[in-house]
Amino acid sequence: MISFLSIIAIGFFLGMRHASDPDHVIAVTTIVTRQNKVSRAAVTGIFWGVGHTLTILVVGTAIILFGLVIPARIGLSMELSVAVMLVILGAMNIAAFVRSARSVAKLQRGTSTVHSHLHSHGDYIHTHPHGHAPESHPHAPDKTPVARMDRLFGGIGLYRQLRPLMVGVVHGLAGSAAVALLVLTTIRDPRWAVAYLLVFGVGTVGGMMLITMSIASAFNFFGKRHANFTLRLGLASGLLSLVFGMVLVYQIGFASGLFSGHPLWTPH
Repeated sequence: MISFLSIIAIGFFLGMRHASDPDHVIAVTTIVTRQNKVSRAAVTGIFWGVGHTLTILVVGTAIILFGLVIPARIGLSMELSVAVMLVILGAMNIAAFVRSARSVAKLQRGTSTVHSHLHSHGDYIHTHPHGHAPESHPHAPDKTPVARMDRLFGGIGLYRQLRPLMVGVVHGLAGSAAVALLVLTTIRDPRWAVAYLLVFGVGTVGGMMLITMSIASAFNFFGKRHANFTLRLGLASGLLSLVFGMVLVYQIGFASGLFSGHPLWTPH
């Protein structure tokens, strides 16, 4: 009984620590910069953790119960998917900053007072310079990214939560093999090993929820005191995500040989 409780406790706290890996934090930061409510940031963290846990459970259980062996090229490809996702998320944040910069130039040519603060169009919350005269706003309420997505995916009840969920699923692909192999070396009973994966996933959900809530709280605190703080931090997180993703692409594709004929992969 003591051994089982020890496994549960270790799995939970290791899962929380796993949530703080740099690539995880960078990915969720690029998402949370577009939100200004701690509750919504918490939901983002929960759905990211659930997606990550689903992948860990599916792939890890297959390795533990059926002795699944993942070839080096497939393992590297799963890690490459994380790098590509970081590049895309970073590019999206940078593109949003560029659009805001263009809005400044456009509005400064007019007569309205230009300023910037968090505001919403429906449930789309963002920041960009604008005036309060109707003709001075750089976009109509139905021309925001979320409005376009509403028209495309509005029939899906949870589609807003699918974004962090899918990001978590992709991140789970990169780490599932390493977690499962680590469990196999320490826990011989398959049932306990799978239980460990589940508890590890619960810890990851809790850890990521705390991280996203902390990030959103910091954005709110500093954003109310410094103009354009959220916008600039969104640019910084986008650049960091883009650079980090490109470094990972190089390491995985060239240093580890995914793009060559002799890939070398060590789960980590």
